[in-house]
Amino acid sequence: MRKSYKFQRKVTNEKIYRANLQISAPSVSVIDEQGAQIGQMSTREAIQLAEDRGLDLVEVSPLANPPVAKIMNFGSFQYQHEKLLKKQRLMSRSLEMKNIRLSLQIGDHDKEVRIIQSQKFLEKGHKIKLEIILKGRELSHMDIARQVLRSFQTALGSKVIVEQDVSKQGNKLFLILAPQE
Repeated sequence: MRKSYKFQRKVTNEKIYRANLQISAPSVSVIDEQGAQIGQMSTREAIQLAEDRGLDLVEVSPLANPPVAKIMNFGSFQYQHEKLLKKQRLMSRSLEMKNIRLSLQIGDHDKEVRIIQSQKFLEKGHKIKLEIILKGRELSHMDIARQVLRSFQTALGSKVIVEQDVSKQGNKLFLILAPQE
């Protein structure tokens, strides 16, 4: 029988916080809005204390014994948490690798175009993988291929860091560059 994947939930690493009446523990250790430890009390008393202050009771550490709950504005907390997750996603995207292919007989204009293209990639924070694929008799001219890669690296200037030096993999020579921070 065929398995249906239509209604499967996405597995996420995002933490789900429980607030106010969602907290199921009978007693919690309470922290106030300034970060001071109030102490251990029943969940109902803690919720009442939070409501008296016009805030919410949020369970921040559910695995502790007893669970730790903090008095705070839950909407503001969720907003800050979403902003942090979005920033982390953007930072993880910036580690993208961009490939730029060169050849032994690359012309001056083609080389300039690829240099401008790679400078744009470096400004955006991407890493660059320069590669030369050698075919037939070109395999006997590894020294020329290394010179082409080195001249490309010097043309980019001091804005780059060599992350992996020139190395050979089959009939390819490649060099990995990263932006200088």
